Amino acid sequence: MEFSMLFITLLVLQAISPSQASIQAAPAKSDLFREYIGAEFKNVRFTDVPVNPNVEFHFILSFAIDYDTSTSPSPTNGKFNIFWDSDNLSPSQVSSIKNRHSNVKVALSLGGDSVGNAPAYFNPSSVDSWVSNAVSSLTRIIQQYNLDGIDIDYEHFKADPDTFTECIGQLITALKRNRVISFASIAPFDDDQVQSHYLALWRKYGHQIDYVNFQFYAYDQGTTVPQFLNYFNTQSSNYNGGKVLVSFISDGSGGLSPADGFFTACSKLKSQNQLHGIFVWSADDSKADGFRYEKQSQDLLAIPH
Repeated sequence: MEFSMLFITLLVLQAISPSQASIQAAPAKSDLFREYIGAEFKNVRFTDVPVNPNVEFHFILSFAIDYDTSTSPSPTNGKFNIFWDSDNLSPSQVSSIKNRHSNVKVALSLGGDSVGNAPAYFNPSSVDSWVSNAVSSLTRIIQQYNLDGIDIDYEHFKADPDTFTECIGQLITALKRNRVISFASIAPFDDDQVQSHYLALWRKYGHQIDYVNFQFYAYDQGTTVPQFLNYFNTQSSNYNGGKVLVSFISDGSGGLSPADGFFTACSKLKSQNQLHGIFVWSADDSKADGFRYEKQSQDLLAIPH
Protein backbone atom coordinates (compact mmCIF):
# COMPACT_ATOMS: atom_id res chain seq x y z
CA MET A 1 0.00 0.00 0.00
CA GLU A 2 2.74 2.44 1.03
CA PHE A 3 4.74 1.58 -2.08
CA SER A 4 1.82 2.21 -4.45
CA MET A 5 1.02 5.52 -2.73
CA LEU A 6 4.65 6.57 -3.06
CA PHE A 7 4.61 5.58 -6.72
CA ILE A 8 1.43 7.60 -7.35
CA THR A 9 2.93 10.58 -5.51
CA LEU A 10 6.02 10.38 -7.72
CA LEU A 11 3.86 10.26 -10.84
CA VAL A 12 1.90 13.30 -9.69
CA LEU A 13 5.13 15.20 -8.94
CA GLN A 14 6.47 14.24 -12.33
CA ALA A 15 3.32 15.57 -13.98
CA ILE A 16 3.56 18.86 -12.05
CA SER A 17 7.26 19.48 -12.56
CA PRO A 18 7.31 20.66 -16.20
CA SER A 19 4.96 23.56 -15.49
CA GLN A 20 6.85 24.39 -12.30
CA ALA A 21 10.07 24.47 -14.31
CA SER A 22 8.63 26.92 -16.81
CA ILE A 23 7.54 29.28 -14.03
CA GLN A 24 11.12 29.41 -12.77
CA ALA A 25 12.64 29.67 -16.24
CA ALA A 26 16.31 30.47 -16.47
CA PRO A 27 17.26 33.94 -17.71
CA ALA A 28 16.73 34.24 -21.46
CA LYS A 29 19.73 32.95 -23.39
CA SER A 30 20.94 35.96 -25.33
CA ASP A 31 23.89 34.83 -27.38
CA LEU A 32 22.24 34.36 -30.78
CA PHE A 33 23.69 36.26 -33.73
CA ARG A 34 22.11 35.97 -37.20
CA GLU A 35 23.20 37.41 -40.55
CA TYR A 36 21.41 37.48 -43.90
CA ILE A 37 23.77 36.75 -46.77
CA GLY A 38 23.80 36.37 -50.54
CA ALA A 39 20.92 38.52 -51.82
CA GLU A 40 22.99 41.25 -53.44
CA PHE A 41 25.56 39.21 -55.35
CA LYS A 42 28.57 41.10 -54.00
CA ASN A 43 30.72 37.95 -53.90
CA VAL A 44 30.55 37.69 -50.13
CA ARG A 45 31.43 34.26 -48.70
CA PHE A 46 30.76 32.68 -45.32
CA THR A 47 34.48 32.75 -44.60
CA ASP A 48 34.56 36.56 -44.98
CA VAL A 49 32.33 37.02 -41.94
CA PRO A 50 33.97 36.92 -38.48
CA VAL A 51 32.51 34.24 -36.20
CA ASN A 52 32.92 34.54 -32.44
CA PRO A 53 33.14 31.02 -30.93
CA ASN A 54 31.16 32.14 -27.87
CA VAL A 55 27.88 32.89 -29.65
CA GLU A 56 25.30 30.83 -31.48
CA PHE A 57 25.68 31.94 -35.11
CA HIS A 58 23.12 31.59 -37.90
CA PHE A 59 23.81 32.50 -41.51
CA ILE A 60 20.53 33.06 -43.41
CA LEU A 61 20.75 32.53 -47.17
CA SER A 62 18.67 35.12 -49.03
CA PHE A 63 16.47 34.07 -50.75
CA ALA A 64 14.60 31.02 -51.90
CA ILE A 65 11.49 32.21 -53.78
CA ASP A 66 8.58 30.34 -55.35
CA TYR A 67 9.03 32.04 -58.72
CA ASP A 68 10.61 30.70 -61.88
CA THR A 69 14.08 31.83 -62.93
CA SER A 70 13.15 33.36 -66.29
CA THR A 71 14.13 36.91 -67.19
CA SER A 72 10.62 38.00 -66.17
CA PRO A 73 9.94 35.69 -63.19
CA SER A 74 6.43 34.51 -62.41
CA PRO A 75 4.96 32.67 -59.36
CA THR A 76 5.25 28.88 -59.13
CA ASN A 77 2.81 28.11 -56.26
CA GLY A 78 5.27 26.81 -53.68
CA LYS A 79 7.91 25.36 -56.04
CA PHE A 80 10.96 27.14 -54.67
CA ASN A 81 14.07 28.11 -56.57
CA ILE A 82 17.38 29.49 -55.33
CA PHE A 83 17.87 33.22 -55.81
CA TRP A 84 20.94 33.75 -53.62
CA ASP A 85 24.56 33.91 -54.84
CA SER A 86 24.95 30.13 -55.06
CA ASP A 87 28.33 30.38 -56.81
CA ASN A 88 29.87 31.83 -53.65
CA LEU A 89 27.43 30.21 -51.20
CA SER A 90 27.29 26.62 -52.41
CA PRO A 91 26.53 23.30 -50.67
CA SER A 92 30.24 22.57 -50.23
CA GLN A 93 30.79 26.01 -48.71
CA VAL A 94 27.93 25.41 -46.26
CA SER A 95 29.53 22.12 -45.18
CA SER A 96 32.93 23.76 -44.91
CA ILE A 97 31.82 26.67 -42.67
CA LYS A 98 29.86 24.31 -40.41
CA ASN A 99 32.86 22.00 -40.12
CA ARG A 100 35.13 24.93 -39.33
CA HIS A 101 32.84 26.40 -36.65
CA SER A 102 30.80 24.05 -34.44
CA ASN A 103 28.61 27.00 -33.34
CA VAL A 104 27.47 27.86 -36.91
CA LYS A 105 24.13 26.84 -38.39
CA VAL A 106 22.80 27.85 -41.80
CA ALA A 107 19.20 28.63 -42.74
CA LEU A 108 17.43 29.90 -45.83
CA SER A 109 14.92 32.71 -46.03
CA LEU A 110 11.76 32.58 -48.12
CA GLY A 111 10.43 35.46 -50.16
CA GLY A 112 12.15 38.77 -49.59
CA ASP A 113 11.15 42.10 -51.05
CA SER A 114 11.66 41.56 -54.76
CA VAL A 115 12.36 39.13 -57.57
CA GLY A 116 13.85 40.49 -60.75
CA ASN A 117 12.77 44.12 -60.55
CA ALA A 118 9.26 43.40 -59.27
CA PRO A 119 7.77 42.67 -55.83
CA ALA A 120 7.99 39.03 -54.71
CA TYR A 121 4.38 38.15 -53.91
CA PHE A 122 3.07 35.40 -51.69
CA ASN A 123 0.61 34.08 -54.27
CA PRO A 124 -0.64 30.52 -53.62
CA SER A 125 -3.24 28.79 -55.81
CA SER A 126 -4.61 26.93 -52.79
CA VAL A 127 -3.37 25.99 -49.33
CA ASP A 128 -3.03 22.26 -50.03
CA SER A 129 -1.25 22.60 -53.37
CA TRP A 130 1.12 25.30 -52.08
CA VAL A 131 2.05 23.34 -48.95
CA SER A 132 2.62 20.13 -50.91
CA ASN A 133 4.86 21.88 -53.44
CA ALA A 134 6.71 23.88 -50.78
CA VAL A 135 7.43 20.88 -48.55
CA SER A 136 8.87 18.85 -51.43
CA SER A 137 10.86 21.65 -53.11
CA LEU A 138 12.28 23.03 -49.87
CA THR A 139 13.13 19.59 -48.49
CA ARG A 140 15.19 19.01 -51.62
CA ILE A 141 17.05 22.34 -51.32
CA ILE A 142 17.56 22.08 -47.54
CA GLN A 143 18.98 18.56 -47.82
CA GLN A 144 21.14 19.44 -50.83
CA TYR A 145 22.66 22.37 -48.91
CA ASN A 146 22.75 20.65 -45.48
CA LEU A 147 20.73 23.49 -43.93
CA ASP A 148 19.27 23.69 -40.43
CA GLY A 149 16.28 26.03 -40.53
CA ILE A 150 14.06 28.42 -42.46
CA ASP A 151 13.10 32.07 -42.14
CA ILE A 152 9.87 33.54 -43.52
CA ASP A 153 10.33 36.96 -45.13
CA TYR A 154 7.41 37.47 -47.50
CA GLU A 155 6.69 41.20 -47.66
CA HIS A 156 4.00 41.40 -50.38
CA PHE A 157 0.77 39.42 -50.46
CA LYS A 158 -1.87 38.27 -52.92
CA ALA A 159 -3.53 36.09 -50.30
CA ASP A 160 -5.41 36.91 -47.11
CA PRO A 161 -3.92 36.45 -43.61
CA ASP A 162 -5.76 33.15 -43.00
CA THR A 163 -4.36 31.61 -46.19
CA PHE A 164 -0.85 32.83 -45.33
CA THR A 165 -1.27 31.42 -41.82
CA GLU A 166 -2.23 27.94 -43.00
CA CYS A 167 0.35 27.75 -45.80
CA ILE A 168 3.28 28.86 -43.66
CA GLY A 169 2.11 27.21 -40.46
CA GLN A 170 1.59 23.85 -42.15
CA LEU A 171 4.93 24.16 -43.98
CA ILE A 172 6.91 24.78 -40.79
CA THR A 173 5.02 22.04 -38.94
CA ALA A 174 5.70 19.49 -41.70
CA LEU A 175 9.41 20.36 -42.04
CA LYS A 176 9.88 20.07 -38.27
CA ARG A 177 7.85 16.87 -38.04
CA ASN A 178 9.95 15.38 -40.87
CA ARG A 179 13.13 16.56 -39.09
CA VAL A 180 14.20 18.50 -42.15
CA ILE A 181 14.69 21.65 -40.02
CA SER A 182 15.35 22.25 -36.33
CA PHE A 183 14.25 25.91 -36.14
CA ALA A 184 12.09 28.47 -37.90
CA SER A 185 11.83 32.25 -37.76
CA ILE A 186 9.66 35.01 -39.19
CA ALA A 187 10.80 38.46 -40.34
CA PRO A 188 7.94 40.98 -40.05
CA PHE A 189 8.16 44.77 -39.90
CA ASP A 190 5.91 47.64 -38.90
CA ASP A 191 3.51 47.81 -41.84
CA ASP A 192 -0.22 47.22 -41.52
CA GLN A 193 -0.52 44.59 -44.26
CA VAL A 194 2.67 42.80 -43.19
CA GLN A 195 1.65 42.75 -39.53
CA SER A 196 -1.88 41.51 -40.28
CA HIS A 197 -0.42 38.45 -42.00
CA TYR A 198 2.36 37.68 -39.51
CA LEU A 199 0.28 38.30 -36.39
CA ALA A 200 -2.40 35.92 -37.70
CA LEU A 201 0.34 33.33 -38.27
CA TRP A 202 1.76 34.00 -34.80
CA ARG A 203 -1.61 33.59 -33.08
CA LYS A 204 -2.17 30.12 -34.53
CA TYR A 205 1.36 28.76 -35.04
CA GLY A 206 3.53 30.79 -32.67
CA HIS A 207 4.47 27.60 -30.83
CA GLN A 208 6.29 26.44 -34.00
CA ILE A 209 8.23 29.71 -34.48
CA ASP A 210 11.53 29.90 -32.62
CA TYR A 211 12.60 33.48 -33.37
CA VAL A 212 11.04 36.73 -34.53
CA ASN A 213 13.54 38.60 -36.73
CA PHE A 214 11.75 41.90 -36.39
CA GLN A 215 13.03 44.38 -38.97
CA PHE A 216 13.62 47.32 -36.62
CA TYR A 217 15.63 48.97 -39.41
CA ALA A 218 12.37 49.46 -41.34
CA TYR A 219 11.52 52.25 -38.91
CA ASP A 220 12.66 55.74 -39.87
CA GLN A 221 16.33 56.57 -40.19
CA GLY A 222 17.43 58.53 -37.13
CA THR A 223 15.45 56.43 -34.63
CA THR A 224 16.62 57.32 -31.09
CA VAL A 225 17.48 54.89 -28.28
CA PRO A 226 14.23 55.64 -26.33
CA GLN A 227 12.17 55.24 -29.52
CA PHE A 228 13.92 51.97 -30.31
CA LEU A 229 13.25 50.58 -26.83
CA ASN A 230 9.62 51.63 -27.16
CA TYR A 231 9.35 49.86 -30.53
CA PHE A 232 10.94 46.76 -28.98
CA ASN A 233 8.39 46.73 -26.15
CA THR A 234 5.52 47.16 -28.61
CA GLN A 235 6.64 44.28 -30.84
CA SER A 236 7.44 42.04 -27.85
CA SER A 237 3.85 42.60 -26.79
CA ASN A 238 2.55 41.89 -30.32
CA TYR A 239 4.59 38.67 -30.56
CA ASN A 240 3.89 37.80 -26.96
CA GLY A 241 6.04 34.95 -25.65
CA GLY A 242 8.31 35.07 -28.71
CA LYS A 243 12.04 35.63 -28.89
CA VAL A 244 12.03 39.01 -30.62
CA LEU A 245 15.52 39.75 -31.93
CA VAL A 246 16.85 43.28 -32.40
CA SER A 247 18.39 44.36 -35.69
CA PHE A 248 20.25 46.92 -37.73
CA ILE A 249 20.88 47.48 -41.44
CA SER A 250 24.52 47.69 -42.52
CA ASP A 251 24.09 50.66 -44.84
CA GLY A 252 22.51 52.78 -42.09
CA SER A 253 19.46 53.57 -44.23
CA GLY A 254 16.87 53.01 -41.49
CA GLY A 255 16.18 52.45 -37.80
CA LEU A 256 18.70 52.91 -34.99
CA SER A 257 22.21 52.58 -36.40
CA PRO A 258 25.27 51.24 -34.57
CA ALA A 259 26.78 54.72 -34.90
CA ASP A 260 23.81 56.31 -33.11
CA GLY A 261 23.24 54.10 -30.09
CA PHE A 262 22.16 50.64 -31.23
CA PHE A 263 24.60 48.96 -28.83
CA THR A 264 23.51 51.25 -25.98
CA ALA A 265 19.97 49.96 -26.51
CA CYS A 266 21.22 46.36 -26.70
CA SER A 267 23.17 46.71 -23.43
CA LYS A 268 20.08 48.05 -21.69
CA LEU A 269 17.97 45.15 -22.94
CA LYS A 270 20.70 42.68 -21.96
CA SER A 271 20.77 44.10 -18.41
CA GLN A 272 17.01 43.44 -18.23
CA ASN A 273 17.34 39.88 -19.62
CA GLN A 274 15.36 40.96 -22.70
CA LEU A 275 18.05 40.67 -25.35
CA HIS A 276 17.23 37.42 -27.19
CA GLY A 277 19.75 38.03 -29.96
CA ILE A 278 20.84 40.37 -32.76
CA PHE A 279 20.49 40.02 -36.51
CA VAL A 280 21.92 42.05 -39.39
CA TRP A 281 20.83 42.89 -42.92
CA SER A 282 23.26 42.13 -44.50
CA ALA A 283 26.68 40.56 -44.92
CA ASP A 284 26.68 41.73 -48.54
CA ASP A 285 26.67 45.37 -47.42
CA SER A 286 28.86 44.87 -44.34
CA LYS A 287 31.74 43.47 -46.37
CA ALA A 288 32.85 46.95 -47.49
CA ASP A 289 33.16 48.04 -43.86
CA GLY A 290 35.09 44.96 -42.71
CA PHE A 291 32.18 43.63 -40.62
CA ARG A 292 33.08 45.93 -37.72
CA TYR A 293 29.56 45.95 -36.29
CA GLU A 294 29.19 42.18 -36.67
CA LYS A 295 32.26 41.86 -34.43
CA GLN A 296 30.86 44.36 -31.92
CA SER A 297 27.46 42.62 -31.88
CA GLN A 298 29.00 39.23 -31.16
CA ASP A 299 31.34 40.64 -28.51
CA LEU A 300 28.33 42.09 -26.69
CA LEU A 301 26.33 38.86 -26.98
CA ALA A 302 29.26 36.78 -25.73
CA ILE A 303 29.51 38.69 -22.43
CA PRO A 304 28.06 36.40 -19.72
CA HIS A 305 25.11 37.63 -17.68
